[in-house]
Amino acid sequence: MRIPIGAVAAMLLISTAAYAGQTEGLIKEIDKETLTLTLDDGKSYKLNAETDLEALKPGMDIVIAYDETDGENIITDMQLPDSDSTE
Repeated sequence: MRIPIGAVAAMLLISTAAYAGQTEGLIKEIDKETLTLTLDDGKSYKLNAETDLEALKPGMDIVIAYDETDGENIITDMQLPDSDSTE
């Protein structure tokens, strides 16, 4: 019986993949020392070290894509809906 290599690789990726999710809400708090963002629902998310923290303010509406790795929610992408308007 021959098993295609692609099928084996896909199974390995599925078994080691982190949980990916998306959420939105209002920013409640930004901790610049721990690079953590907390939303109004109380959940916290780790920011990337390259994130422009000055662009984030409490009370802003935000959409976050994240991966859950080792019990932490790591932000992979974010969108500030108010920044989508053309000026």
